[in-house]
Amino acid sequence: MESTKNTDFPLTKIIATLGPASSDTEIILNLIKQGVRIFRLNFSHGTFEDYEKLLKNVRNAEKQSGEHIALLGDLSGPKIRVGKVKEGGINLQNGQEIRFIKKDIIAGGKNHENIFSSTFPQFIDEVKKGERILLNDGNIELKCLGRSGKGDNVELICEVINGGLITTAKGVNLPDSDLSVPSMTKKDFKCAKFAVEKDFDYLALSFVRTGEDVKMLKTELTRLGARPNKKIDTKGDLGFTEDSVSLKNYIPIISKIEKPQAIDNLEDIINETDGIMVARGDLGVEMDIAEVAVLQKKIIHMCQEHGRPVIVATQMLESMINSPVPTRAEVSDIANAIFDGVDSVMLSGETAIGKYPDKAVQMMKRVSLKTNAFIKEHNLQSTTRLKPLFMDRNAVVADGVRTIVEGIHPKFLIIWTNLGGNAVNLAQQKTTIPIIAFNANRKRLRQLSLLYSIKPVFMKQPKSGSAFIKSIDKILIDKRWAKKGDAVIIVSPDPIKKISVANRIVIHYLGESADD
Repeated sequence: MESTKNTDFPLTKIIATLGPASSDTEIILNLIKQGVRIFRLNFSHGTFEDYEKLLKNVRNAEKQSGEHIALLGDLSGPKIRVGKVKEGGINLQNGQEIRFIKKDIIAGGKNHENIFSSTFPQFIDEVKKGERILLNDGNIELKCLGRSGKGDNVELICEVINGGLITTAKGVNLPDSDLSVPSMTKKDFKCAKFAVEKDFDYLALSFVRTGEDVKMLKTELTRLGARPNKKIDTKGDLGFTEDSVSLKNYIPIISKIEKPQAIDNLEDIINETDGIMVARGDLGVEMDIAEVAVLQKKIIHMCQEHGRPVIVATQMLESMINSPVPTRAEVSDIANAIFDGVDSVMLSGETAIGKYPDKAVQMMKRVSLKTNAFIKEHNLQSTTRLKPLFMDRNAVVADGVRTIVEGIHPKFLIIWTNLGGNAVNLAQQKTTIPIIAFNANRKRLRQLSLLYSIKPVFMKQPKSGSAFIKSIDKILIDKRWAKKGDAVIIVSPDPIKKISVANRIVIHYLGESADD
């Protein structure tokens, strides 16, 4: 009997951003078949009516696919943008002087030549002389010369250092300034409410600067009934605890690292959040672009030390927005993130607005399969282990399983997880062995789809440990995932209905007796 190929058990997961190029059920279903396990809905674009349609289409495609598909809502955060600019834009020249004012105007219009507004006029009061102002993803650089006027009539005077074309709604980055802008906008609060009501699986928080920013979203989700009321120390289990399992709409938080302040407060943020996204777009604008690769490795390493799932995002296959074939550098970029041991890699514009969303996913999957096979063959998996400070008994069990894997090289790791946290701990070992995680909670199974090496499978609560093993034998052999005699490592609670602990490890050969 031939076993299923490794393409059925992806290790590094793929996140695809929804958009005009990937909005129909048929297209979404095709992307799932190509390897997507998480869809990102970017709240920066569209209306709630648009979000409803996308959500419905994802769930319809999920049902048709037979897979468990997670939905990640990405809150916009306090992104500052240039206000309205005349049609065709304004070409800024090096050495030119321009001004930002607090009133809503059309830049380049009558009496407003080289005068601009913004979506966050308060920044005019907070940027200091000599600080940089970057526009359009850093392609245009200004230097603050000072302010003139008072109150609502104050103007920020800037010199153009690197010019270029500026048009409506281009991004404004302030890498040298420490703004007092809150981490969540009015729209973010509305989107968080929508995410809870519509049963999203994750929420990403943009422009995080400190752990306090994460606490703000936690507080709001608690108010909405999507986080436990009692204070729980965030650990490397995505918050899958006894307190959260009773919440129908529990939502873990993914903090996006894209600000210099976030790098300064990285450990504080990691300690407070459930997971991390390395958001290289704004990070590469706000910091020296030459540092981005180094910072990516630093963030991933610290996440692994703390047991936090980590995603790498932005421009991974950027050229495939318009081309059916990526650059060699992009392929190497994906492989490098996988070598570092990330849980997921993410596509943004490639699947949201690109001409070839299916080819982009196919390419990412091909790179993932080749890279993970090389890692396994040459025993190159990440050697970073959880710091002893963050070890609890479930983390210790997972660490022990990693040692057993190195000794017997099983076909699969199998886990029955009542809450889901034990599966998270096991995934963070990055063993290159697929983990089949069984659970009776479909939402939890969707959430586990984000994690490295996990294949979530629904199963009703087993009556006993031996009954679970017998079920595993039947499922793996019937589905042709494995054959009799193949070794698997089974991790489960003892007794099997016990909550919050996985204290039983069994080395099992398919087909042998499973009597207790």
